[in-house]
Amino acid sequence: MGSQKEDVEKFLKENPAFAKKYFDKKMSPASMSELQIMYELIKDMQENINVEKVVFKILKRISSLIHADRCSLFMYRQRNGIGELATRLFNVSTEAQLDDCVVQPDSEIVYPLDMGIVGHVALTKKTVNRSEHLRVFSVRYLHSCETRKGQLLLWSANKVFEELTDIERQFHKALYTVRAYLNCDRYSVGLLDMTKEKEFFDIWPVLMGEQAPYSGPVTPDGREVIFYKVIDYILHGKEDIKVIPNPTPDHWALSSGLPTYVAESGFICNIMNTAADEMFKFQTEPLDSSGWTIKNVLSLPIVNKKEEIVGVATFYNRKDGKPFDDQDEQLMEALTQFLGWSVLNTDTYDKMNKLEYRKEIAQDMVLYHIKCRDDEIQNVLNTREVYGCEPSECEEEQLLDILKKELPPLVKKFEIYEFHFSDFNCTEMELVKCAVQMYYEVGVVKKFQVPQEVLVRFLYSLSKGYRKITYHNWRHGFNVGQTMFTLLTTGMLKRYYTDLEVMAMITAGFLHDLDHRGTNNLYQVKSGNPLAKLHGSSILERHHLEMGKFLLADESLNIYQNLHRRQIDHVIHLTDIAIIATDLALYFKKRTMFQKIVDLSHTYEDEKKWVDFMSLETTRKEIVMAMMMTACDLSAIAKPWEIQSKVALSVAAEFWEQGDLERSVLEQEPIPMMDRNKSAELPKMQCGFIDFVCTFVYKEFSRFHPQIQPMLDGILNNRKEWNAKKEEYEAKLKAIEDEKAAKGPANSGGGSKTCSLC
Repeated sequence: MGSQKEDVEKFLKENPAFAKKYFDKKMSPASMSELQIMYELIKDMQENINVEKVVFKILKRISSLIHADRCSLFMYRQRNGIGELATRLFNVSTEAQLDDCVVQPDSEIVYPLDMGIVGHVALTKKTVNRSEHLRVFSVRYLHSCETRKGQLLLWSANKVFEELTDIERQFHKALYTVRAYLNCDRYSVGLLDMTKEKEFFDIWPVLMGEQAPYSGPVTPDGREVIFYKVIDYILHGKEDIKVIPNPTPDHWALSSGLPTYVAESGFICNIMNTAADEMFKFQTEPLDSSGWTIKNVLSLPIVNKKEEIVGVATFYNRKDGKPFDDQDEQLMEALTQFLGWSVLNTDTYDKMNKLEYRKEIAQDMVLYHIKCRDDEIQNVLNTREVYGCEPSECEEEQLLDILKKELPPLVKKFEIYEFHFSDFNCTEMELVKCAVQMYYEVGVVKKFQVPQEVLVRFLYSLSKGYRKITYHNWRHGFNVGQTMFTLLTTGMLKRYYTDLEVMAMITAGFLHDLDHRGTNNLYQVKSGNPLAKLHGSSILERHHLEMGKFLLADESLNIYQNLHRRQIDHVIHLTDIAIIATDLALYFKKRTMFQKIVDLSHTYEDEKKWVDFMSLETTRKEIVMAMMMTACDLSAIAKPWEIQSKVALSVAAEFWEQGDLERSVLEQEPIPMMDRNKSAELPKMQCGFIDFVCTFVYKEFSRFHPQIQPMLDGILNNRKEWNAKKEEYEAKLKAIEDEKAAKGPANSGGGSKTCSLC
């Protein structure tokens, strides 16, 4: 350091001309002035408490230091979470006075962060020195206008899609969000009544001559011009919003008649000098206490997608005192058009709400007819007879005493644990009682605190929820639930599942065909049934599932009401799988997976290890459950012949009924299975159904659990019976053909090919 100082001194002594030139420059009056300015600047910052005054002085001195004509200060702020820049000090020069440069709130210039040089600097936090500013001003101005328009619509869109409930809130959010772009003192939105036709009670006074017909202005589509609400946005001074419902014609926003004229004509009106316009002669004094008056106006219609005028937006007084120009018109026209189109959202939302309300009304009607009534529940819980009161007034133990006397004998009488169970000798009420008892048999009523009255009401209501049709009625629904119960207990499949899962599976069996219509999925599609439009696949199965959930949603029928959230979610998940799995179209997708599980079970010599393994295998358990639902749904095919033959005729009868509908309603020829004219071919079709669909199910289940062998034995025996009938039918057909052949060609016509099954 010392050697450097000595070197400098030596250099200056040896070069006196350079030393003189250097000191003349550094100690010049201008340089001393700059130093003085910096000194005074620091002094001001220490002495002044008023920040605005300090910043003003700083700007003045900076202007002097950098030889600027003027400078301004923009402050960053956020409104409704949106950043913007607003002028605080404007046009500060070396000679300026503070009062002339402080910008009042009602005169401030607001810049979005994506507009202009100041917006760019605020966003990037980088210095910009633009020397060619004048040359690019025009292009930049036009670019800023387009950017401004695009940003306005983008922000409006954001708010429009954020608010769907009603048009007023939608307009309010969109307009208030973009107020910084509109550069005016004030704007108002008048919303028009969209009613096109009068109610009869409004027409009668006119028809009776008691009231003159309406002769006022109408919209282009013929509606009376009635502003049912005006929303006034005040941007000058302290920002405020005023909502005026049912405004009178003399309200300041309407008294000029301009909004009415715009609503009537659909024109955009730009009045540049209201003092010279007849419409604004009403303005003889300021319109509010701040002394505000209308100087120039831009009024535009708000038009929806149907080209109906839904409102009028009117903008007052550009902040710079100039009239609204073409750019303002384009900007605000884009905004009002967008707002008009956005009405479609609220219309759609309103329609969706109405549909939801209609659905609730329909569900209420359905519940009224399905739900177990207080007098009906006495058929199972006869508390009036026993205790002289309603079930809801009894203790759980009292209800249990009644059920203990009533239900267990039915279990022995009707053999609900047997695969050969038949409902032929049961009344529908006895089936309800047997269903109730199954929940006690598997021990879930007490374990999961199922209210006994709720259990009875649920199963009773379920029986009423099945339609009185030929086959897919409550009897079929019960049979599927009973077979699930038997597979779990007698078939010993229960060992893989928790008690909660067992409860869900039995319930799914009872629910699986709720509100079946007696026609299949394909018919729903061909006939254009709303169900086909609502559900893309497994149409009826998804409907049965929804109906089941609908019943369970009623607290008085909800047997799961005392489960915690995770248990409920698990039960619903299993129910979804179980009921959708009854769609035979899905059956072929799960066959191979089920077969692999059966094969895997034979690789375990230790039965306990296999059970432990399966109990933790969620996916495999679900696949087995899905195949169990198929086995239950088809179980009639495995019943003893005397049962199976009668059930098969019920199934066929329902198919033929669908075939009749296809002929009469759809004007189509049904497939042979649905064609009653081919009823004699039923044995052949039954054999085919057993061979290609059913045998695999019961063969694999018997291989999986030998306890299920009776179902395989049943189907194999029925195959023999149907095959014998098929051969008998074919023999009769052959005899008829042989007889015709023997008589010769002359007698070949007129004979019937229909052969009786009996």
